[in-house]
Amino acid sequence: MSTRLTDLPLDPIETASRAELQALQLERLKWSLHHAYANSPVYRRKFDEAGVHPDQLQSLADLARFPFTSKQDLRDHYPFGMFAVPQDRVARVHASSGTTGKPTVVGYTLQDIDNWATVMARSIRASGARRGDKVHISYGYGLFTGGLGAHYGVEKAGLTAIPFGGGQTERQVQLIVDFKPEIIMVTPSYMLAIADEFERQGIDPASSSLRVGIFGAEPWTPEMRLAIEKRMNISAVDIYGLSEVMGPGVANECAETKDGPTIWEDHFYPEIIDPNTGEVLPDGEFGELVFTSLTKEAMPVVRYRTRDLTRLLPGTARPAFRRMEKVTGRTDDMMIVRGVNVFPSQIEELILKQAGLAPHYQCVLGKDGHMDTLTVRVECAHGSEPVRAQAARERLAHEIKSYIGVTATIEVLPEGGIERSVGKAKRIVDQRGR
Repeated sequence: MSTRLTDLPLDPIETASRAELQALQLERLKWSLHHAYANSPVYRRKFDEAGVHPDQLQSLADLARFPFTSKQDLRDHYPFGMFAVPQDRVARVHASSGTTGKPTVVGYTLQDIDNWATVMARSIRASGARRGDKVHISYGYGLFTGGLGAHYGVEKAGLTAIPFGGGQTERQVQLIVDFKPEIIMVTPSYMLAIADEFERQGIDPASSSLRVGIFGAEPWTPEMRLAIEKRMNISAVDIYGLSEVMGPGVANECAETKDGPTIWEDHFYPEIIDPNTGEVLPDGEFGELVFTSLTKEAMPVVRYRTRDLTRLLPGTARPAFRRMEKVTGRTDDMMIVRGVNVFPSQIEELILKQAGLAPHYQCVLGKDGHMDTLTVRVECAHGSEPVRAQAARERLAHEIKSYIGVTATIEVLPEGGIERSVGKAKRIVDQRGR
């Protein structure tokens, strides 16, 4: 095991053997399936229709016999139809933004909230937190799980929470300068907006007190990590989660390795499936990530399809716990342009190689007759000369054609030309239906 970068203690399970962890997983998986079947009419019906019963689970591999859960299941039983406890045991409710339909609603018992705080505290410690650290939380509070999820984890870890939330970028910078936090928790795209504001105020972002950035809620590339680390002079780690499974803290990178998020498998059991056939794939193969909750009371999830594309890898900093390769794409953010599959992360990777361009961009899909078109709108880099930006535009168009295989029109906008988001960045603008 690599040298740890924190003076905060590990949870005992983090030093368990793989066999010990798997025994705990099987015990908890049996409980979770029985709990879902006995207390959720939705899961009882799904299991009965699939011809399976929780008693049939005798090994971890037997989970593959059980049906999947999708986001549509949550929407079909909106708002509280997926809950498996009486309403008087539901201590809190969160929900997605609902930008593509009804929001997905999730509930938590007090024990669920404590478990969530535990995995969040574990994630923050794994990121390199130290005793006495102050944590500036720029994730949104409210129905979004980011802000409160981070907040409870910070407090559980024994650190100081600065519950700022999203927006008011100018004031964010002021309080970072005044309060001198060591850690920031925020989306990577909004971290770039904060860095821009530092520079607008004439402050070098690399001179701030920040030592660690814990970034999640949207896919971001290794190239984006390097760009943020250099600009802010911090160590940037990836936190992974989704509200349907719990919220942030399902997995987190360990600061000593930074080789993909370690999945906290004592609470969340992962599988990788072929997104087209649903077949379970062996560790190391690329596919769609699926999770089954092992300890959730209010709203257990069984084989929830995340739509995130990744692969499972052996543990490193926490040897018993498998890692997931950094998520840089989702099945539902894949663009198909003239028969070619394109992910925003591929565009981002190429943009970050161009010195004259900034990592603020959008992919605009349109139509030319019956043919799809792709326009990449990207900002010029701070202080970049027009000639340099023009050369970068031409190189980017060439590399998108060469490496991805599609023709794209590149529009280079002035600084601030791409709308800043205080939450998840909007990378795709689809105008084909207009």
